[in-house]
Amino acid sequence: MGIRMELRQLRYFIAVAERLSFSKAAQHLHVTVPPLSRQIRQLEEDLDVQLFVRDRRRVELTDAGRMLLREARALVDQTAHVCNSVRLAKAGSAGLVRVGIGLGLGERVGHVILEHTKEFPLVEVQCLDVFSTFQTEALLEGKIDIGFLRPFIDSDRLGSELLFEERLSVHISKASPLAKRKALRVKDLACETLLLPDRVASTGLYDKTLELYAKAGIVPKVHHISMDPAPHSDLQTVLIASRKGIFIMPDEAACNPSPEGEVVAIPLEDPDAKIGVYAAWRKSESSAAVLSFLRSTRKVFSLEQAHSEPRSAATALDPRLSLRGPKSAAGT
Repeated sequence: MGIRMELRQLRYFIAVAERLSFSKAAQHLHVTVPPLSRQIRQLEEDLDVQLFVRDRRRVELTDAGRMLLREARALVDQTAHVCNSVRLAKAGSAGLVRVGIGLGLGERVGHVILEHTKEFPLVEVQCLDVFSTFQTEALLEGKIDIGFLRPFIDSDRLGSELLFEERLSVHISKASPLAKRKALRVKDLACETLLLPDRVASTGLYDKTLELYAKAGIVPKVHHISMDPAPHSDLQTVLIASRKGIFIMPDEAACNPSPEGEVVAIPLEDPDAKIGVYAAWRKSESSAAVLSFLRSTRKVFSLEQAHSEPRSAATALDPRLSLRGPKSAAGT
């Protein structure tokens, strides 16, 4: 025989069991005694047990009643928790946000996560190291929800926001005469071999580097290296330290070589020696948790003023965020 048991019946039962009085329970529930008694009888019939021993003078729980009271309290509490969690998720105050982090951007993204966690402590943020070039695919396949990257960005399907621009620096051997300089220009690097990762792994940095050389009127001697664009891999460290080549990287603390090592980072002072860092997300995104995280991103990077200018229909994206996406972008 199937058991029909409603939450209302359990709440009525708990009220009576805690007060051991039908009249007091009815008063607490703002109902009259007859419908309360009918619900308790119905519950006893459905469970085929006696929950109370009652006469005109007293009401007592049976063993079955005491067992049900313990379980009913847990069930009602769990139901309330589920309902509250659903409401929080709808408001963006709970849920899961998966964040892709490009090379050397962990510290910057960490500020966003800390700020967001203060306001939304129940939101779980999962962070993944994803090369910028691969983040477009990861976003479109639903593997991440927000990417922090240096573009290429598929602006047809992804919304994006320029967060800040990074200066670029040259990683060079301490043994090089250029290592004594406080700053360099690209023209100073004409005689140096340029170490470049495969373009597929770091499209933005690859294109930006060659653009800088082209503007300086230099055709670099290029040595292509492993797809791993990290500046501290053993191969790259050995190549740079032994003066086999130089490497151009964002001038971020996370990208800089160890002060005790044989490689130094020297800023490039060319005006265009910088690369943009973007946040990107699916234009079709509807998760309140993800949209709230994007708002926290804008707050951390203080981008509100950047959107006071009129925007064309081509650049306007999600009106809930007032965020823009570049018409085209290429970059790590």
